Amino acid sequence: MNTALVSPAGRLDKWLWSVRVFRSRSLASDACRAGSVAVNEQPAKPARDVRPGETITVRLGIVTRTLRVVDVPRSRVGAKLVARFCDDLTPPEELAKAKEQPLQQMLAREKGSGRPTKRDRRLLDRFLS
Repeated sequence: MNTALVSPAGRLDKWLWSVRVFRSRSLASDACRAGSVAVNEQPAKPARDVRPGETITVRLGIVTRTLRVVDVPRSRVGAKLVARFCDDLTPPEELAKAKEQPLQQMLAREKGSGRPTKRDRRLLDRFLS
C-alpha cells in the first residue's frame, strides 16, 4: 500500500494538545469525555481519529472555538506553527464574549460549592476595590 496516498490520522486528544487548544493531553481527554468536544457536529471520544478537512468544535468556558484540521502534527508544535495544522473558524462574536466577560470567568464558583463564606466575600470585595 502506498503510504503517500493515505491521509494522516491521529488521536483527537493528542491533536488538541498538539495545536495548543489545551495545556495538557489529560485536559483534552477530560474535555472529550465531558462532551465539550465535537467533530463534524458529533460528540467525540478522546481516541477518535482526526483527519484533515474535519471541523472540530471545542467549548472552553463561555467560548466555543471552531477549528478545521489542516494536518496532524507528529508532536506538540510551537505557537507560531499552529496555523500550519489548523484554521481557526471561530466567529468574532464568540471571541468578543471572552473579552467582555473575563471577570465573570474569574469569579465563577464551582457548581455545588455553596454560598461564599465570609472570608470569600472579604477577598472578593478586596479584589473588586
